[in-house]
Amino acid sequence: MKKQSSRAISAQIIRQVLDEGKSLSALIPQIQQEVDAKDLPFIQEITFGVCRVLPRLEAIIKLLVAKPLKGKTRLVHCLLLVGLYQLLYMRVPAHAAVDEVVNATKTLKLDSFRALTNGVLRRFLREQESILAKVDKHWQTLHPEWLVNKLKKAYPHWREIIGANNQRPPMWLRVNTQQNSSMDYVKLLGDSVATDNTNEIPDSAIRLVNPQAVTSLPNFATGGVTVQDAHAQWSAHWLEPQNDEWILDACAAPGGKTTHILELAPQANVIAVDIESSRLKRVEENLQRLGQQATVLCGDATQPEQWLKEDRLFDRILLDAPCSATGVIRRHPDIKWLRKESDIEELAELQGKILSALWKKLKPNGVLLYATCSVLPEENSEQIKRFLEKTRDAKLVEISLNGEKITKKQFFPTPNGGDGFFYAKLMKRAD
Repeated sequence: MKKQSSRAISAQIIRQVLDEGKSLSALIPQIQQEVDAKDLPFIQEITFGVCRVLPRLEAIIKLLVAKPLKGKTRLVHCLLLVGLYQLLYMRVPAHAAVDEVVNATKTLKLDSFRALTNGVLRRFLREQESILAKVDKHWQTLHPEWLVNKLKKAYPHWREIIGANNQRPPMWLRVNTQQNSSMDYVKLLGDSVATDNTNEIPDSAIRLVNPQAVTSLPNFATGGVTVQDAHAQWSAHWLEPQNDEWILDACAAPGGKTTHILELAPQANVIAVDIESSRLKRVEENLQRLGQQATVLCGDATQPEQWLKEDRLFDRILLDAPCSATGVIRRHPDIKWLRKESDIEELAELQGKILSALWKKLKPNGVLLYATCSVLPEENSEQIKRFLEKTRDAKLVEISLNGEKITKKQFFPTPNGGDGFFYAKLMKRAD
């Protein structure tokens, strides 16, 4: 059997995202053993890129294909998405982009659609200016309408949020201060570091001018640095872990926050729990790379009594609650097409259950830091308001954002800043 081209693989991945609701973060690792290492970045660029600008590409296809490609022909539709993305957004010569996509019809056993695929892409090249004039007549959000409406309702600067979501994400690093100061690590990186940080960035965070492979980062293999978004790094800082305390990291995978807690408090007793056993392997790998120890458990955060065998109470709990992930769309553009409006209410209900369940496992005077990578109020400020109204022994605690005292914080994605995160710090009253 002839080996499939990177275009054919990309089209199949895109079809699984759009038609089967599978995520790129799950699909890409599945093909890593099947493709050449040199082809993987190309496949990632196409699949992530198509999801980022999907409505624009769909509008072009609608103008060029008289009858919608459905059912068994959906793969042809996805091949056209691949071809158009290359022509519009990649530095692939036009003739090569068209030829390779057309050739992919053979390995995908779609020979009967070879002429259609060729004709559509070549017509686009001939009529590109007039086609784009029609498609780009109005500003495109490149977001589903329900999400745009929620952002409009919640924030006056909704256009800026959408604009940031549609850009490529910056690459942020977290320096392990057990090994180096941030200033010393910056010297190791040299000219790779960007210096235009905002006041919302923690001292541990460094932004790279251009993303690069983690294997090329100084001291990465020995735990000197971790890839983690700048705003995500506030979680461990605001949790303020101390040595010898019992600390729970709930919904911990892939382990970035777990390892950060142990960097700040190496002698803390940390339990990291997540409901997905497959993702806990990443937690173990990260702990091993940094030479740290924690108890890693698979369990449902709504039922801690099932995985906490002893009557354990915690000094601090970090709850990185399951959420819509609407704050990290630029890193995971498929979220726009995987998430549904009905998911938000269901997620808010789940978050409330987890909050209530874990609150019972917190010591008097203990601290729970609630965090999400969402920008939707239902999951964030409104969630905390509901919790405080029904939980008499809970109170908000101030957190310090580079000198400014606040009780909760909603971060938004910005071009050179961090992603969209929400934080609220709660303390259990002893009385």
